[in-house]
Amino acid sequence: MTNGPGWAERDPGLLLFRFRGVPVLLSPSWWIGSVAIIVLYAPLVERFLPRADAVVSISLAAAFAVLLGASVLAHELGHCVVALQLGIPVRRLRLFLLGGLAEISRTPRKPSQEGLIAAAGPAVSAGLAGLFGLVLLFMPAEGPVWLLVLECAVANVAVAVFNILPGLPLDGGRLLRAGVWAVSGQRGIGTRAAVVGGWLVAGLLMLWALWGLANESPDRWLRLGVCALTAWFVVSGARGELAADQRRAWPDGLALADLVRPILQLPAESPVADALSAAAGRGVVLVRADGVAAGLLDPVAAERLAERSPMAPAEQAAEPIRPESVLLDSEAGEDIAERVQDTAAWQFLVVDEEGRPAGVLHRDDLRASLTPRQH
Repeated sequence: MTNGPGWAERDPGLLLFRFRGVPVLLSPSWWIGSVAIIVLYAPLVERFLPRADAVVSISLAAAFAVLLGASVLAHELGHCVVALQLGIPVRRLRLFLLGGLAEISRTPRKPSQEGLIAAAGPAVSAGLAGLFGLVLLFMPAEGPVWLLVLECAVANVAVAVFNILPGLPLDGGRLLRAGVWAVSGQRGIGTRAAVVGGWLVAGLLMLWALWGLANESPDRWLRLGVCALTAWFVVSGARGELAADQRRAWPDGLALADLVRPILQLPAESPVADALSAAAGRGVVLVRADGVAAGLLDPVAAERLAERSPMAPAEQAAEPIRPESVLLDSEAGEDIAERVQDTAAWQFLVVDEEGRPAGVLHRDDLRASLTPRQH
């Protein structure tokens, strides 16, 4: 689960299906991980099934890769279901090389929400592990079917145990953040504690890998590669979480009114040159004859249009007003910072509780006000 862009954000994916409107994507890197699992796991099949030939070994190894992917998918769907039940939108769900991500669209408002969403994934994995473990009790410990059920149990145990480790970006780190947040009353303190937890988790992984090298463990090189890759993922994710938390931090004493530019309403058919002249640094809402807002005047586009055709309607240089680019003047500062960060727009219409325009917020103005808080 993640609250913002991360490593997999840069990894495009194939749409598998939609779950309650949320796209579920399979990244190309997932295939790389699956091939690695097949290559490493196929030789182990012979330990359980001595009579298995190469075709059976590879087939069962491939089945394990698929079952591990399905286990990760079930885990992430657990996050997704709880987030949606709490009214928190989910942008997408993605399976990739190192696991999966349920990308929620906004930060939970309460530590209890963060905790419930984080706990849902490991709970699903533990439940599935228990279910398959129960089935194993009633099966003879032999044959391909038994091995497949064992694989399901092991895959879900692995997913649950790894994700419960107390460091961001893992679910255990989110649970730690939720707990510290609930006690301290500040999400930022919880984030910093969970980031430290992530660094400790990464350090322990590398110590375990080095221990294998020192003792010449048979799997020492495999352990080193897996641990190094996982530690890198954990450290990168923890740094990303810390950076995201700093970007949404709102300085004490800063009011939205200090950043909002005055607003000017002009007819959408006004000549673009006249609209630019009248703006004088203010935000301009262009209104059509029927009273519907055509959009916010984009000064850069307006200047280009004015150079070519100064009498062209200003509406041709308007930036559409979308729901996500409208801010309430009563919203909390951190919520505004997060909204601006996650929305592809450079100016935002600020309205009061009755929906009347109160001003325009420029992304650069907000960024400049938050920069001193970032390191």
